[in-house]
Amino acid sequence: MWLDWSRRAHRGLRTWILIIVGKQPMNGAEIMDFMESASRGWWRPSPGSVYPMLDQLSQEGLIKKRDSDGKYEVTPQGREEAEWPSRLHGAGPRSVEGILGEMSSNVSYLEDLAQSKDAKLTQNSKQIRDLADRLSRLGGGQ
Repeated sequence: MWLDWSRRAHRGLRTWILIIVGKQPMNGAEIMDFMESASRGWWRPSPGSVYPMLDQLSQEGLIKKRDSDGKYEVTPQGREEAEWPSRLHGAGPRSVEGILGEMSSNVSYLEDLAQSKDAKLTQNSKQIRDLADRLSRLGGGQ
């Protein structure tokens, strides 16, 4: 089969590492910290997933580890691969309609959580109220 499922299983991690290291050289611990921070604490990849991925990306010539400080930097080939998903999906300026569509999907997800009495929703109720207030102001309601 033409698909390499081992690569596809970690596509998100793979692409995210390429993008992160493409913006600024980092070591594995810094990459994990960045991902945790960028996800606002929702997700922190384990060393058992990040370091094998760094090894794989290095072997494929997509990143290289600098001798001077042990940080990884993206190669031109890696930069090209990191840009590929964006080209595939036609990345560019997003419309207000597109953003509102994504927000609607996220609200549907939160509504499902509310119906299942998920504790994550209760733990974040203040942030939900704050966002609702901000959106209300944008929509002209007060």
